[in-house]
Amino acid sequence: MVDRDAEIARPRREIAELRQEKEILRKAAASGDIVGRTPAACRQLASSARRRVRTAHAPATSADRRADIVRRFKQAWEAKDIDALIGLLDPDATAIGGGVVGAVLRPTEGAEQIVRSLVHLEGRLRNLTILERTVNGQPGLIAHQDGVTVSVYAFEVVGDRIKRIWAVRHPDKLRPWTDRRPGGRGRAGSA
Repeated sequence: MVDRDAEIARPRREIAELRQEKEILRKAAASGDIVGRTPAACRQLASSARRRVRTAHAPATSADRRADIVRRFKQAWEAKDIDALIGLLDPDATAIGGGVVGAVLRPTEGAEQIVRSLVHLEGRLRNLTILERTVNGQPGLIAHQDGVTVSVYAFEVVGDRIKRIWAVRHPDKLRPWTDRRPGGRGRAGSA
């Protein structure tokens, strides 16, 4: 006959041992002993990994929702509503831009830094008109100055926040976006 208490005690003992081993590994990883990094670097790696896992499992944002978020971004930019702009951007958002004219050499990271860049751009470019357009098949924005396209913006929206902004300012790449006919509104293209 099988001893019922021994049958129950064995799995409990194994579970307790696994928990102890897990705790030992967690402490070793946190101290950096296993991976050869400082505790602060280990915490940063763990935080980054958790963020990537959350982003990878974020539900797809519908086209209507993406268009609404880009529209609200445009309205907040035009109104110079800093808080609204920051609220629409993921705290870890990245803006990637380039071009011969006023090119940013490195990506801008973080919602507040991106908003500062937009405000700075607005200050340098007077009479800027921002229009909603389809960019690379997604909701995007184009910026006109005196009827000429000076920037095209594409967005990656994850959940209810903008995760990435791609800005194109290179004149040769912008040429297809500028309709030179009087009253022209530009044309949909790809940046």
